[in-house]
Amino acid sequence: MSMRPSPVESIPEETARVARAAFRKGSLLMRIRDEIGVLYDDQVFADLYAAGGQLAIAPWRLALVTLVQFLENLSDRQVAEAVRGRIDLKYALGLELEDPGFDFSVLCEFRARMLQAENETW
Repeated sequence: MSMRPSPVESIPEETARVARAAFRKGSLLMRIRDEIGVLYDDQVFADLYAAGGQLAIAPWRLALVTLVQFLENLSDRQVAEAVRGRIDLKYALGLELEDPGFDFSVLCEFRARMLQAENETW
């Protein structure tokens, strides 16, 4: 897997419109994105990825998904399904409404990269 750090995109217009209509008072995830912005920057994760190979899902998104997973006590499969179906999560991740999400196994790979990097620093 490779990663090309890039600036975080804005929330797609249609996603923002539908999310605001569905969550008139907002939701925790929408407030995180609106008030805090993006919690992580891809540059933080640059050392975890090779220079070449298949392009990875943006690490900042996977980190946020992992946080949601912890907050809501969801399995990898459940949180991957939530990314596919929840408007507020698509909003927080800056995804188009039609975005198909990712396979749940990506989260396990992401955590393994994080643990490996942590072990190498000790």
